Amino acid sequence: MTVEAPPATWARRESLSSQIVRVLSDRIKQDEYPRGSKMPTEKALMEELGVSRTVVREAVANLRASGLVSIQHGIGVFVRDDAGVTPFRLGDADLMQAGNMVKGLELRIGIESEAAALAAERRNAADLKAMKAACDTMEDAVENATRNTLADFEFHCAVAAASHNEHFSGIFNYLGETLMPRMRRTTHAVDDKTLSTLLARVNKEHLAILTAIEAGDPDGARAAMRAHLIASKDRTLAKMRQD
Repeated sequence: MTVEAPPATWARRESLSSQIVRVLSDRIKQDEYPRGSKMPTEKALMEELGVSRTVVREAVANLRASGLVSIQHGIGVFVRDDAGVTPFRLGDADLMQAGNMVKGLELRIGIESEAAALAAERRNAADLKAMKAACDTMEDAVENATRNTLADFEFHCAVAAASHNEHFSGIFNYLGETLMPRMRRTTHAVDDKTLSTLLARVNKEHLAILTAIEAGDPDGARAAMRAHLIASKDRTLAKMRQD
């Protein structure tokens, strides 16, 4: 098989690379290149498809970014065992739907409760300082009725970081501030007094988590985080009923 090469401009070479990606992707999906198998070499693909080394490398890089192949340097390119499995994705639009906001909080309960327990076992002075700073910032927001949602997010990021497991931080940062529905739905929709009361309640819950983490109490930290997120879920449901 030869893919006819268009004139050698960057844009057209990119188009040719996309054609090769489709060819190789189809072969993977049709099991011509089975999962776990080694793909043909660069030279073999160049000769079979009639394209340059650059085009083959661009195509392989694209397949790797798509999660279809992995590269073992010095050995070759291999079809991933999980090739074709749709990766987890959760965007802003999904979580901003009312029902999905609650599901997002349920997801957080499972993830963050365990992160808090690990944080109680592994936290260091810098971790505690970051959590305390977020609580102090929220306390200022309580006193001044500041409509700043960042301190809440920063506290939870600090707890995830204190677990010293980069996957907790990675998941939380990936999902991002969209997992803070209370902030997005409430801070700009209530008067200053109501906002201050809400922020004070949330910060009290944060301080309970911080106290357990600082004390090195994993069970207490897990329970405090779970209680906080369940309360947040209840507040979200109450707001949805009002709307």
